[in-house]
Amino acid sequence: MNRREFIRMLAATAAFASPAARAAQRRPADYGKLLVLIELKGGNDGLNTVVPYADETYYRLRPRLAIARDQVIQLDERSGLHPSLKALLPLWQGRELAIVQGIGYPAPNLSHFRSIEIWDTASKSEEYLDDGWLTRVFSHAPVPRSFAADAVVVGGHDLGPFAGAGTRVIALADAERFLQQAHLAVPAEHTGSAALRHILRVERDIIQAAASLDTKRALRTEFPRTVFGNAVRTASQVIASPAGVAVVRLSLNGFDTHSNQAGTHARLLQTLAEGLSALRQALVELERWDSTLVMTYAEFGRRPRQNLSGGTDHGTANVQFLAGGRIKGGLYGAAPALERLDGGNLPFGVDFRDLYATVLERWWGIDSHGPLKGRFRPLEVLRA
Repeated sequence: MNRREFIRMLAATAAFASPAARAAQRRPADYGKLLVLIELKGGNDGLNTVVPYADETYYRLRPRLAIARDQVIQLDERSGLHPSLKALLPLWQGRELAIVQGIGYPAPNLSHFRSIEIWDTASKSEEYLDDGWLTRVFSHAPVPRSFAADAVVVGGHDLGPFAGAGTRVIALADAERFLQQAHLAVPAEHTGSAALRHILRVERDIIQAAASLDTKRALRTEFPRTVFGNAVRTASQVIASPAGVAVVRLSLNGFDTHSNQAGTHARLLQTLAEGLSALRQALVELERWDSTLVMTYAEFGRRPRQNLSGGTDHGTANVQFLAGGRIKGGLYGAAPALERLDGGNLPFGVDFRDLYATVLERWWGIDSHGPLKGRFRPLEVLRA
């Protein structure tokens, strides 16, 4: 890759704005507390992730797909984890895992593209916003310029919640390769072209980010030999950087399980659980577990009733995980109301923006009203 190709790649995958483009900070934010987002792409099946094993309706709706009672990892007298999530059991037993059920939003959209857009922008179902919810957060309360970047996206160029102008975000698949390629970017002379000046500013900031992220620390943690395990390793190397970032986002693909779900879903959940377990080990090693909040999310859940292809179709209310050293572990939210389906789908009990308000108000200490364009209720899942 030559220098010109590298600059073009940077322009397509990074959005760096000058300080003048940012709104004045209204309240200091504690970005020393890291947020790790994990997107479960395709729409994870919440009912087979956290299983309502005491509910006969669950077994009636899923005669071939339900998880047998004797296979469930019991959490309480009515709910349990899919057996493939056994790597998460130490987090649950250590009260470092919060499970929030019944997450959704009014008038849900069942299109992959539109629903993840709603989650990424924190919009209403009928509202279309151009900027990601974290882009608005960083405009409201900027990340310190001393940080290597506002955010790092591991494994892909989709910026999701960081979309829009004004966010210093780096998209990378491999930390070492990024650092090697970043040295190709050499500051050039000033030019009269505004567009080229912007690209040169991007180039300059990439050099700064590369220098800040260049860590030689070798981790003792063993990471799973999977694509997601490699992403967790890369994320851990980024987090090890002394310069810091406010958010790291990872993705795990494959959750659109319309057919032959049982085996596919089991493998995905095992991959997720083992990756999360390795991430915890790495963060403990880096002494960052207590200052990190891990949150999963997906565009939607799956329908309670199995389909004729041994899978599940796009649904509504879902379950998400929150993990970290300051989590008050336990079950939160609304248990699945299988006897009160709305058009065959689960009613929601927790607005997904309540999760975002939890991050802003309880984790970073930011007033969430402006960035989220409304008042939402933070969950009491964090210890002081």
